[in-house]
Amino acid sequence: FPGWGSQSSKVQIHHNTWLHFPGHNLRWILTFTLLFVHVCEIAEGIVSDTQMKSRHLHLFLPAIMGFVAATVSIVYYHNIETSNFPKLLLALFLYWIMAFVTKTIKLVRYCQDGVPFSQLRFCITGIMVILYGLLMAVEINVIRVRRYVFFMNPQKVKPPEDLQDLGVRFLQPFVNLLSKATYWWMNTLIISAHKKPVDLKAIGKLPIAMRALTNYVCLKEAYEEQK
Repeated sequence: FPGWGSQSSKVQIHHNTWLHFPGHNLRWILTFTLLFVHVCEIAEGIVSDTQMKSRHLHLFLPAIMGFVAATVSIVYYHNIETSNFPKLLLALFLYWIMAFVTKTIKLVRYCQDGVPFSQLRFCITGIMVILYGLLMAVEINVIRVRRYVFFMNPQKVKPPEDLQDLGVRFLQPFVNLLSKATYWWMNTLIISAHKKPVDLKAIGKLPIAMRALTNYVCLKEAYEEQK
């Protein structure tokens, strides 16, 4: 399966980053939300278990496994994106389908057993059904836009010039959402700044979209529209 995925189109770039797949930011937001809901599910299961006379691992152990799986899924997605092997997303798509079906069956079972909507366990399961459904929709949208499978002519993606330029080291527009929020990609520069002063050569050139000329053109266009 990894060998099959490696047959997808690859482009030579000089940075450990890549063009984001469609729905990149939405996927990260949904995954963080899913992790939070899993934490709530684990806590609810542990509290419920402590109120019983005997140990019931099924109340919290599946939630722990789901938390680990969600963490692995976003790491797996990040590596696929940086490697540009979109066909490997099929494995992730299958996982979302199985998780969605499993949680839906669990939710239906709660309804049949008469579990009220006000119970936290019911609410958590309902939210997870929605999240897994949205993650499935994100994967379907990637297939629709990138056409990497089930289509005769897959979409050819050309990397921006900045990713092919060794002089560009400011990669804020191209890293994932978590790295954008925490500036994790700048760790190397920050660590080196503790040892010696940072010069312009270490910072490198700015991406085209962040240069003064590009900002001037955008400002001029906005000004002309307002005239």
